[in-house]
Amino acid sequence: MILLADLALLRAILHVLPVSNPLLAPLKFKIAPLADLGWEAVLGFRLHNSRLTYYLPMKRILYIPFDQLHTEYGVLKDSDPKNDLVVMVQSQRMTTGRDWHPQRLYFLISSARNFAARLGELGYEVRYEKAATTVAGLLKVKQEFADLPIYSAYPSSFRMFESLSEFGVNFVENDFFLTSRSDFNLWAERQKSFLMENFYRAQRLRLGILMHGRDPVGGQWNFDKENRLPPPKNYSWPEYFKNEANSIDQDVAKELGIQVPQTWATTQVGASLALAHFISHSFANFGPYEDAMADDSWALHHSILSPYLNNGLLHPSEVIFAALKAFESGAIPIESCEAFIRQIIGWREYVNGMYWFLGPTYRQNNQLQGDRKLLPLFQDSSKTQMNCVKSIVSDIESRAWVHHIPRLMVLSNLALLTGSNPQEFLDWMREVFIDASEWVMVPNVIGMGLHADGGLMMTKPYAAGGAYISRMSRYCKSCVYDPKLRVGENACPFTTLYWDFLDRHQAKFANNHRMAQQYWGLRKLSDLPELKQRAAQVLSGLEKGEI
Repeated sequence: MILLADLALLRAILHVLPVSNPLLAPLKFKIAPLADLGWEAVLGFRLHNSRLTYYLPMKRILYIPFDQLHTEYGVLKDSDPKNDLVVMVQSQRMTTGRDWHPQRLYFLISSARNFAARLGELGYEVRYEKAATTVAGLLKVKQEFADLPIYSAYPSSFRMFESLSEFGVNFVENDFFLTSRSDFNLWAERQKSFLMENFYRAQRLRLGILMHGRDPVGGQWNFDKENRLPPPKNYSWPEYFKNEANSIDQDVAKELGIQVPQTWATTQVGASLALAHFISHSFANFGPYEDAMADDSWALHHSILSPYLNNGLLHPSEVIFAALKAFESGAIPIESCEAFIRQIIGWREYVNGMYWFLGPTYRQNNQLQGDRKLLPLFQDSSKTQMNCVKSIVSDIESRAWVHHIPRLMVLSNLALLTGSNPQEFLDWMREVFIDASEWVMVPNVIGMGLHADGGLMMTKPYAAGGAYISRMSRYCKSCVYDPKLRVGENACPFTTLYWDFLDRHQAKFANNHRMAQQYWGLRKLSDLPELKQRAAQVLSGLEKGEI
């Protein structure tokens, strides 16, 4: 217990001991008698976790979400370690609220704890709270620092924006993207249709990236046609990036009951090393094989930087600078550079902008009336004989990541063809992918993958049969199903269900000029009745986990 006579001694101690000196930590006292003396204001001491702790006089509380982990952006951009108390909250809703992939949890939690430790090294006073919800964690700190306002960069989801707004958090600009929400709205409000390509070209002009004046470098805006090669035979894919775990990583993995993953960096330094690895090992050949699916490499030439961009360890400007520097050195073909830049300043910015532009009710769209429960094969790779799905889901089970083509043209395609409920599929995608932020997945699943928005984002559904998977991968060669067959027990389920999908939705898509060729082909089918019977068998088998 500290008595009034000890105040002079404590003043003397403060002149010779650092603020965080362990000699102060064990001191305990009864707060009531001293509170009347105004000792907190005089000395800067507060009671925290039954320990006497000295704090520099603070002016603001800065809340840092787990997806804004950068010292130079967001609310930290104009921060001052002497005046700002940093708060981070690990909420039970985030960790136990759903069936999250363990590696997703590991990445998010370990990145946040490493970031908190880094801020401490930079001189910030950091509170890392564990609470039932984010607001509960903030309330705990607010009760101790009642006179301090809370500031944060605008959050990345509607739900969090609503929660923090109701709690009275003050917001600053979210600059973790290159396009502000107001700037995107100015573009979107002028569009008759929300074509990503139009937005991408506007971005190139606005940002001055890969431009000669108002003309694109290389003479064309888009090299997509050159970048559709299947996986080559007898090809040596680049080595995988491997992260060196630290003690925080090891502690988090132990808490979660998993081995420390080598795939994912959890610090800004580690994320920068992952970027450098991509630039030196994979960037040059990224473009030609960006749509390929290989059975002998899970990464191919992809950057695997989306987790770091989405939790803030990397800023898009850092990634673009590194990419352009490599391109200007002459080491990177324009086909690869343009394709990569398009993903960063085009698709990523477009999806985030559309998420906010379309509003919070957009995620509830179900224009194709999909009502099928989530298929067992999505949650268990052993529940299917389809080699492509088994391999891809197995990869997800192993590391919580596959690149965009397996996500769109296999997983989402299957959910679309089977008439799966879009909200159930969206929830699953959010749970299993390491980079699956709310703003990422809602437009990608509802708009692009399952065409559940009635064509608001995409002019036609991304539906495909087994022929596409056969052309862009090697999965079909060792599969029990034949992508060339649409009827019979050996017929590829994708091929059967593709034609069944077109038939089921003729009223909606038959007059779509972009689907005229598909419906011309449907009208030529002589075995449609048999195909419909086979489709019913396939759907039943998928629901039982037997196909």
